[in-house]
Amino acid sequence: MTGDHQTLALLLFSVFVAVTLAITTWVSRNRHGSAEEFYAGGRLFSPMENGFAIAGDYMSAASFLGISGLIALFGYDGLLYSVGFLVAWLVVLLLVAELVRNCGRFTLADVIAARMRERPVRIAAGTSSVTVSALYLVAQMVGAGSLVELLLGSTGGAVQAWTVVGVGGLMVIYVSLGGMRATTWIQIVKAVLLMGGAIALTVLVLVRFHGDFDQLLRTAAQRSGHGAAFLAPGLKYGGDWTARLDFISLGLALVLGTAGLPHILSRFYTVPTARAARRSVIWSIGLIGSFYLMTIVLGFGAAAIVGSDAVRGSNAAGNTAVPLLALDLGGGPDSTGGTVLFAVVAAVAFATILAVVAGITLASSASVAHDLYASLRRPHAKPRSEVAVARVAAAGIGVVAIALGLLARDLNVAFLVGLAFAVAASANLPVLLYSLFWRNFTTRGAVWAVYGGLVPALILVVLSPVVSGSETSLFPGVDFQFFPLENPGLVSIPLGFLAGWLGTVTSPEPPDEAKHAETEVRALTGAGAV
Repeated sequence: MTGDHQTLALLLFSVFVAVTLAITTWVSRNRHGSAEEFYAGGRLFSPMENGFAIAGDYMSAASFLGISGLIALFGYDGLLYSVGFLVAWLVVLLLVAELVRNCGRFTLADVIAARMRERPVRIAAGTSSVTVSALYLVAQMVGAGSLVELLLGSTGGAVQAWTVVGVGGLMVIYVSLGGMRATTWIQIVKAVLLMGGAIALTVLVLVRFHGDFDQLLRTAAQRSGHGAAFLAPGLKYGGDWTARLDFISLGLALVLGTAGLPHILSRFYTVPTARAARRSVIWSIGLIGSFYLMTIVLGFGAAAIVGSDAVRGSNAAGNTAVPLLALDLGGGPDSTGGTVLFAVVAAVAFATILAVVAGITLASSASVAHDLYASLRRPHAKPRSEVAVARVAAAGIGVVAIALGLLARDLNVAFLVGLAFAVAASANLPVLLYSLFWRNFTTRGAVWAVYGGLVPALILVVLSPVVSGSETSLFPGVDFQFFPLENPGLVSIPLGFLAGWLGTVTSPEPPDEAKHAETEVRALTGAGAV
């Protein structure tokens, strides 16, 4: 990579960081420090603003870098991520958006605790939310490291490591100083930049092939090294029954996991009404849907123009396919156009990572302060401000995310997000749906549903090929692999629902009919909603 690329891209990085820090500083001067302001931005955002912010939260490094890279390497099988991420929004719109907004205040645990004993439910839901957020943060950290390593032309681990540390530090600053209001505006700015960059690249790819999508696919197949198999199912997930079950497991995790992501659920509390929450989701579906259609063009474009071997040579997991595509579309490594386009795309991707990281950190620090701290604090201890605890929690979560990001830096970012979705679908979705729709659900059922999905999902990941037993594992030198699937969703999601049912039917306490009736009325009508 030439010095021009480095200088221009680093300049654009710096501009975005400066703008976002300015937003954060401005917001921090104009806030009044309440929990509602810090967690929900005062509930002052319009449906359109919140829709753009949701899209900004959701269209992560996994989407922009990881999905396009997987399509460039595996063709048809990489499309599952695009389809799964998009279809998931229908579950959110139909089942949870409006009801969650009506039933809660700041976190997932608020919805469940509305009709259960608070302490055990908040501890369980808070633990699950922090775990899911940490896994999701790791994916963003890995994406940032891959991007900056490509930009600086370094193959050593030092650049990637320092990038992960830098992103972690910035996310703590954003959350600690600006809270939800600053995070939301950063998301909106990032969503506009990302959509603009994706549209520009998509148009350039289609222009290169004169608008002939068929020619694009044929060329991609030729340059992939796999021929016609590149455009057919089975290149990554069709080799044997284990691979096919992994395909089904991943699909379940992607479609069901979105409705259990803490940083997505928390966005529904930033608008004034449930109707506004529903309209926010409609805005976000339009933005997200068009974006994922463009990732298909970008993935096949990278295979056709850059070549799958070149993509794999740059980054074995395919995370750098889009920046390499931009470099070629602009005119090549030594051209001014290539330099500018590469730098813009790299800066947009970096902005994407920073914005998503800020949203996830805010959601997880809210869970620590609003759920765990409030539940575990000794009754006679001097109470501290929830907002102060959340700021300290943001720093702690940043340290954990940095450590895990350094450990997992050689894995594909979309794949890592698939693991986070599987844990969210296993631990958070069962308890959320049971709380909203099952009249006889009890506190024991809620706690069992969370831990019955969370613990198996984490254990199965540890015992899977992701961690040991193959050359691409986190620890390739050891082998304690007992579970054959890379994604645990196929087993852990049903276990979460089963545990919730089993806990409820064996519970000695009767369900609280009055609280369920109150929650149902509030969920469906908004009466009494905060």
